[in-house]
Amino acid sequence: MLGPARDPGDPIPRSDPGRAAWETAVWLDPIRAVTIVDALLGLGLTNRDTLVDVAARNGNLPGGRRALWLFELADGGAQSPPESQLRVRLVLGGLPRPVVQHPVQLPNGVVLHPDLAWPEYRVAVEYDGQWHADADQLHRDRRRLNLLVGTGWLVLHVTSRRLHAEFPAVLREVRGALTDRGWRR
Repeated sequence: MLGPARDPGDPIPRSDPGRAAWETAVWLDPIRAVTIVDALLGLGLTNRDTLVDVAARNGNLPGGRRALWLFELADGGAQSPPESQLRVRLVLGGLPRPVVQHPVQLPNGVVLHPDLAWPEYRVAVEYDGQWHADADQLHRDRRRLNLLVGTGWLVLHVTSRRLHAEFPAVLREVRGALTDRGWRR
């Protein structure tokens, strides 16, 4: 049964962010959906408790298990949509879930936060978007890289081109790094 007719001059009703996250998880492809839910979490528009509640109330509806699975993949610590996409694609590719923005304390007290990390293997992945091509940013990135490598971390870099055009190679490289550091499926 349809509800009452809506006056075309009325504003379009808005979903609350929890419901928007639910609808996103049910209807969009997993990578895009998690990217959006990550952003909702990161902006503080929703939180884990809300997502758990929405999933519990709607779990028996079509798409309920899928939404719960995608909510579990979401992480509000992601700092950009490509970081979210990279993380989800690595997990869907069979790798263990990385920690987002894991704090790595250096001997001098400085704390760095690689985009994605597997702390138990000391492997990190940094997503280098186009702004990383700036000379000053490249300088800061290389200094960070040297500091992380100097403390025993293996750091891989993924560019936009590699994420979108060479992902199978990226997946093999990250899998190889984790395996070399002791990860076993």
